[in-house]
Amino acid sequence: MDTEVIVAIIVVLAVIVIVAVLAAAAARKSKERKLEHRREEAGQHRDEARLRQLQADEQSAEAEARAARARREAAAAEQQAVEAQRTRSEAADIEQRADEVDPDVGDDRPARVENDPVNEQNA
Repeated sequence: MDTEVIVAIIVVLAVIVIVAVLAAAAARKSKERKLEHRREEAGQHRDEARLRQLQADEQSAEAEARAARARREAAAAEQQAVEAQRTRSEAADIEQRADEVDPDVGDDRPARVENDPVNEQNA
């Protein structure tokens, strides 16, 4: 074989090797860019997830506070109803005492029954 042919073959092989090395490097660099892009995207998703978790925690805290206020209001309403019933009972006791003391109230008058709609209409 001729020296020129051997040199040409070596040059062609060198070019092929160089092209292959450059192609491999370019492929590796492209893969690294894709991986970095995916890492950035994952980071953005994690940031969004943390933000949403904070929002959910805040909403949950607000709901718990609202429920606590509702329980306090219900307890206050119950206490007020008990107080109203106690006052109503005291009023009935005083009314009964007044009937007992009143000389104009006869024995033929029907006794008052607490929370009786008929007595409340006649009163």
